[in-house]
Amino acid sequence: MTQTETERRASAAILTVINEIGGDEPPVTSHSHSSHGSHTPPEEEDQEAEDAALLAGVRDGAWLDVQDFPPLRWAVPGLVPEGLTLLVGPPKAGKSWLLANLLLSIAYGGRALSRLPVGPARRVLYLALEDGDRRMQSRCRIILDGDPIPGRFHYLTTVPPGRVTAVIEAWMRRHPDTAMIVLDTLGKVMPPAMQGESSYQRDYRVGSALKRVADATPGLSLVLIHHDRKAAAEDFVDSVSGTNGLAGSADSIIVLARKRKSEEAVLKVTGRDVPEDEYALRLEEGTRWVLDGEDLRQAAANVERREQTQNLGDTSTAILDYIGRQAEPVRAAEITDKFGKSAAEYLRRLEQSGRLHKPRRGLYVVPSTADDPELDFDSQN
Repeated sequence: MTQTETERRASAAILTVINEIGGDEPPVTSHSHSSHGSHTPPEEEDQEAEDAALLAGVRDGAWLDVQDFPPLRWAVPGLVPEGLTLLVGPPKAGKSWLLANLLLSIAYGGRALSRLPVGPARRVLYLALEDGDRRMQSRCRIILDGDPIPGRFHYLTTVPPGRVTAVIEAWMRRHPDTAMIVLDTLGKVMPPAMQGESSYQRDYRVGSALKRVADATPGLSLVLIHHDRKAAAEDFVDSVSGTNGLAGSADSIIVLARKRKSEEAVLKVTGRDVPEDEYALRLEEGTRWVLDGEDLRQAAANVERREQTQNLGDTSTAILDYIGRQAEPVRAAEITDKFGKSAAEYLRRLEQSGRLHKPRRGLYVVPSTADDPELDFDSQN
């Protein structure tokens, strides 16, 4: 028997009322009634709820396109960004002197490594677990060369066993404006592996815990000083002592490479937000680190210049160094006036080997890599 139009309208009205007062029950339709019931099986409802929870964080390109994120902040522009950074190098290479230089520059306001602007004075904390008060005072006075130690420079020489993350968290609750914290050294607080835990798992657990502390305060740079492997590594990231768990948990890695007794060093930098490059440094009087170049771009070029002068005689090296430090191409006559008539032959050999380039007849320059826009950093943090 078929329904009349009036009966169909009455049935639809009744279903509408039922759906409006039905609470969280599934909507009733004219097709819902069957001899097997109308509810979704519980296992399907559970799966839907689990899927919804797992996918709750999915965002699309349209959402991403309209976001306005704050710019990356730097403790030292181009070298130390916010987040977790590993500074690696052999024992007695000057790692502590380097980080003390950066910390004091930030706390004082001015230039790190005598070259890099770090903006106005900001608060820093140095967990100097291998030093005492006397050594800390002496080191600061040498680096500052007579200037007073800034009040925004803070330090600790001991932390309770197993409580380094708690110490950092307590400090940040009191001083959330801190720009940089240095832990010197990671080995001093590295716990043993737990039962059933591999060395990799231990390293990643420790690194991840410290990264969470760094990430909890946007703008904070947390730097861990760590020793390198004794064995040489083709990839400088592999020089990090321990397993890859530490390197994998860090946002950035800086390797300080210096031969024993040498005044020259190279700072090798890579990371998630840092352009990978190498920068030339000089260690003056065994204590003061200085960028070898007026800025990072020139310091990177000076690394190449050093490589070019390897295995060259003193005269060739001196000529190459002189030309490389000039802002404009150098005339051949200027070189022969300075180094003697035989310098013309040295110029010819250096050009043939690719170490010098002639943009025009009688003019010489040291070839350099193309300008890299990623090496321009805003010094305002």
